[in-house]
Amino acid sequence: MKEIAAWSEYCKSLAPAIIEACTLAPVAAGPGTLGKELAKAAPEWPFRHVFCRGGWYRLGGVIDGAGNRISDSLEKWAEEAIDEHDGDFAALAEAFADQELYATRLTGRTHYLVAAAGDDVGDFLQLEVEDLQEVRAHRLFADDLPPASLDDLVDPPQDARHQQPLGPPHYAFRRLSHAGSYLERMLAQRPEPAPIHRMLADWKKSSAGQTSAYYNHWVIAMREHLDRYQQPIFRAQPIATLNGDPPVFIASQGTNGMKLQEALQAFDRQVGYPFAWYFHMLTTKAVPYWVAQTVVEDALSEYAYLPQRDVDVVRGWLHQPYSL
Repeated sequence: MKEIAAWSEYCKSLAPAIIEACTLAPVAAGPGTLGKELAKAAPEWPFRHVFCRGGWYRLGGVIDGAGNRISDSLEKWAEEAIDEHDGDFAALAEAFADQELYATRLTGRTHYLVAAAGDDVGDFLQLEVEDLQEVRAHRLFADDLPPASLDDLVDPPQDARHQQPLGPPHYAFRRLSHAGSYLERMLAQRPEPAPIHRMLADWKKSSAGQTSAYYNHWVIAMREHLDRYQQPIFRAQPIATLNGDPPVFIASQGTNGMKLQEALQAFDRQVGYPFAWYFHMLTTKAVPYWVAQTVVEDALSEYAYLPQRDVDVVRGWLHQPYSL
């Protein structure tokens, strides 16, 4: 596997071709067309679409009633306007009362695509592509009462049904990362393993890792920001690539033996890989924590329905619990 810096530079070098592929793929044609354009741009990496996460938005800009662009950054425009009026929101509202101005938002979905880069559990490329559409949101200074704060001005609660699209949706490149290298950067910052490191280690040791690749069932939401000392802070949160919510776990506390075995097997079958219940206990909380204690007690009483490798993983968690 490449060194951390090598993967970082490699992903940067691949980004321009991927950005071009995103501009050529129409959103209306679906993720399949995006995949075809990516295959042309980076044929050495057979990216596969595994998950789409939606329901989010970002602040956009400012337009007038005719749709003319006043500013590309609503927040910057608002901060400058407030400064010009010495922080007096009443004076600010009065100054713009006769102007028909609207805030815009970028509503979006994030598509996750993956490609194998090796045999290790974290050895894969993860590509994030955003599906964005700018919409006209709320009118600025439309109420008789002036806004009470910057947030009240730029991002008040509103009904999405009243938003008007300003153009068709489009794809935009967000991030290309080598998952393992990103997680190594986290360890370099703080040597104590984070929950995500322990999850991947447990995956590798368990029946899940013996059966399927991690990226077939999970993507990693990566977040990087600077702290007050301008030092990078890395965050990583696993997201199950399920189509909808996880299945309902059908056993109640106190269940053990064969009935618990049947409940665990039913859960795993619905998710699609062995030992899935354990990883959903850590993440989605679809499986309650009492199950871990009970399966180990069953194993100690010689009712062995889990492979020993899985029992060892659960015992390790009981000794030092973690969650994500």
